[in-house]
Amino acid sequence: MRKSRGLIILLLALFVSVFLFSFYLGKFPISFDNFVHTLQEQLVGKLSAEHSQFATIMFKIRFPRVVMAAVIGAGIALAGAAYQALFQNPMVSQDILGASQGAAFGAALGLYLSQSYQVVVSWAFLGGLIAVGLVLFLAKIIKGETILYMILIGMMVGSLFSSAVSFLKLIGDPMSTLPAITYWLMGSLSGIKQQDVAFAVPLIVIGCLPIFFLRWRLNLMSLGTQEAESLGVNTRNIRVIMVFAATLITAAAVSVTGMIGWVGLIIPHFARLIVGNDYRKVVPVSALLGASFLLIVDDIARMLTTSEIPIGILTSFIGAPVFLLLLIRNAKMTR
Repeated sequence: MRKSRGLIILLLALFVSVFLFSFYLGKFPISFDNFVHTLQEQLVGKLSAEHSQFATIMFKIRFPRVVMAAVIGAGIALAGAAYQALFQNPMVSQDILGASQGAAFGAALGLYLSQSYQVVVSWAFLGGLIAVGLVLFLAKIIKGETILYMILIGMMVGSLFSSAVSFLKLIGDPMSTLPAITYWLMGSLSGIKQQDVAFAVPLIVIGCLPIFFLRWRLNLMSLGTQEAESLGVNTRNIRVIMVFAATLITAAAVSVTGMIGWVGLIIPHFARLIVGNDYRKVVPVSALLGASFLLIVDDIARMLTTSEIPIGILTSFIGAPVFLLLLIRNAKMTR
């Protein structure tokens, strides 16, 4: 227990360091001395005229992006960890029930119809909720093996929404609509605004709270439905709560950033690698790792080239080989 607390404190220190350092990075150069003094003056509420310009860059331009990267990274990692326990499958991620694909269709439809930015974000959020609602509705009608059928129906619904996005790209204007939809699907934090933070952060936090406070129930859910019910757990209620929480997180995140993959899949694996399979520890560790990971990847996206790289591309470049290494490691351990 003492070792786990020390590890969580270490990860918290890493997150705070990366979070603060992300304010320092950007296309507009700020010397480290000016960065430190501006940060100190902002914290004590006595900003000098000399550092007012730096404060504007750090806290009005970079602040929404940095906060959103941290919150989305933590939220998606929590949603992925919850689903992996809920479905007893380490290969699932936060978009297994079609939330990301539904949000992508909502955004693509808004872009195709040349709607305002606020409308596109709203439609993306509603699209994610509708997709998961459709999965739950079909699962209830079919009345098959709940976990297996939910995964299969989620894959089917996700495929349908992905096909709908492809159709909109096909019939859209190749000079305006097609590039807009394609870039949005790549995922990016470059366009994050204050209103995005005000819209998405509360929703993601609301989704994270039940996962965090019910994390000990995930230990029982990971044993299987029958085992959990024999221990007095209302598996249906827990499943509904977790699916709602993860959907809220995923839909809110995708609506403002586009598609950002792999975070919800690989981060819980690293958390279990560090602290074991106890979800009382896996959940907070996943949140800290997810926030730090997405902040670091976004920093790389901003600074690696002169033109910013969409963060969804980088998470795929990093996530795919890392996940392959995890699979190889697990295969060797099971021999």
